[in-house]
Amino acid sequence: GLLVVNAARGGIVDEKALLAALESGQVGGAGLDVFEQEPPSKDHPLVNHPKVICTPHLGASTEQAQLNVAIQVAEQVRDFLLEGVVRNGVNVPSVSPEILAQLRPYLLLGEKLGRFQGQLCPGKIEEIEIEYAGGVADLRVAPITIAVLKGLLETVTDRVNMVNAPVVARDHGIKVIESKASRSDDYASTVTTRVRGCVDRLIAGAVFHGSQPRIVRIDDFILEAIPEGHTLLLHNHDRPGVVGAVGTILGEAGCNISRMQLALQRERNEAAMLVNVDGAPSDAVMEQLRTLPHVISCQIVEL
Repeated sequence: GLLVVNAARGGIVDEKALLAALESGQVGGAGLDVFEQEPPSKDHPLVNHPKVICTPHLGASTEQAQLNVAIQVAEQVRDFLLEGVVRNGVNVPSVSPEILAQLRPYLLLGEKLGRFQGQLCPGKIEEIEIEYAGGVADLRVAPITIAVLKGLLETVTDRVNMVNAPVVARDHGIKVIESKASRSDDYASTVTTRVRGCVDRLIAGAVFHGSQPRIVRIDDFILEAIPEGHTLLLHNHDRPGVVGAVGTILGEAGCNISRMQLALQRERNEAAMLVNVDGAPSDAVMEQLRTLPHVISCQIVEL
C-alpha cells in the first residue's frame, strides 16, 4: 500500500515503524511532508529512502513565497479598485479586463433593472426570471445576474453586495431563473426581468450606443427611458390633459422635470409615462398626482 502523511491533517508517523514497514514490504511507498524532528537531518533514513517522496512542509511560509504572495495580493486589490477586475475570487465570478469592458454597461443596466423591480414591489418576491437575448446572451452573464439581484435586494437590506447577493436571495426564498435567447425582437441585446409574487411585472432594458443603459419595456408598454435619479412611473387612462396636469402639479411644487418618456397601449386605451425629476416629490405632491382624473397609479423610484 501507499502511505501519505500530511501535517495539515495532523499526521505525524512513527518513523522507526514506517522504516521497518518499508523494508519488510508491508508498505510499498510513502509520501511525507512532516517529520518528528523539523527540519530532518540530511542523512535521515526516510529522506534518502528510494520508496519515500518528501515534500516541503509549509512551503508558502518561505521568504520568497511570502514576497510573491504579497505582490499578487497587492496587484489583485489594485486591479479591483482601479478597473473592477476580480481575479481568483472564490465567491464572486472572476472576469478578465477584456470581458469586463463588454460587461460593464450590462452590469449597470442589470443593477438598475433590479432596483426598479425591487422598489415597485410592496411585498414578498417569490421569483425573478432574467432572460438574456441577442448579443448579450453570448457573454458570461453570471455577473449580470448577480448585479440584478443586488439591485433587487437593496430595498430589503443594506448588507447586500456583489459577493453575497445570491445567498441573500436564497435566504429570502427568492427563486432565480436565468435563461438565454439567441435573438432579441427589437434590439441587438436585451435583458428582461420578470418578478412574480406581490406583483407580476416585466421590466426590460437595453444598452444603446455600446454604453448607455435604457429601460425599453414596462409590462406591455414600450418606451426608451434613461434609468437615472428620482423617477416617477405613472399609469393612466389615455385621455387628453393628463400630461399637462402632471406637469402643472410638479411645476407648482417646484419639482423640475428633466426628462419624460411616454408609452401607449391602444388596445386598452391606457398610457404610461416615466418622468425623471431633479428631486423627490413630497408625499403631498404624490397624493395629488394619484388623485388626478384618469391616473390609475403613480409610484416613485430612485435609480
